[in-house]
Amino acid sequence: MDKASLFIRECKFSFDAVPADSYLHSIKALRSLEKLTFENPVTFFVGENGSGKSTLIESLAVAYGFNAEGGTLNYHFSTYAEDYALASASHIVKGIHRPQAGYFFRAESFFNVATAAERYGKKYGGKHLHRQSHGESFLSFFQEFSSRRGIYLMDEPEAALSPQRQLTLLLIIAEMAKTGSQFIIATHSPILLGLPGADIIKISETGFSPCRNEDTESYQLTKMVLENRERLFSKLFDE
Repeated sequence: MDKASLFIRECKFSFDAVPADSYLHSIKALRSLEKLTFENPVTFFVGENGSGKSTLIESLAVAYGFNAEGGTLNYHFSTYAEDYALASASHIVKGIHRPQAGYFFRAESFFNVATAAERYGKKYGGKHLHRQSHGESFLSFFQEFSSRRGIYLMDEPEAALSPQRQLTLLLIIAEMAKTGSQFIIATHSPILLGLPGADIIKISETGFSPCRNEDTESYQLTKMVLENRERLFSKLFDE
């Protein structure tokens, strides 16, 4: 998939347009952000809580035209007011093709999306989303889109999924990316980050930088716990 075929090729940011009293000024990485360029069908953003990755995904989604709380491009509802100043200060450069589908997933508001889907009369996997577990409803949603080239933005999708279901999602993403879909994902999951060929961008106080899965804190901490479980837990709980 060449860069021109991506649905989001780049995003330019005018941080000067963000109001002076916005909380965004407290996120160091975002203050210095001028442009993001996407080169790959799958891009992951990683970073500590508070680094700005969820804010970034949300801003990209809203700037593209998605509902701020999630759903497809046709979902229009709001259950709370929030500051979307970064989205207003963002300009997305789109590719040459229009997507056949699209979806913005954010774990914290998926219940609201499921409620809206039921109100719209939508079923996934033959059932209303509220009639399925969190993980089942999430995968049902994506399997519904698996044959359609689209743009998918996801904020910590692993929150809804067991490790086994994360592997299932990984396979779905890989197959959809091969057939022309684009994914932009914020995650802590070393399982998802293991997708071969994906771009991984680390967000920290010093800015944005490419990295490998093996160099992420999620991977290193998980590896340390698994390989040194007895010694680590003894130190934590026996002292």
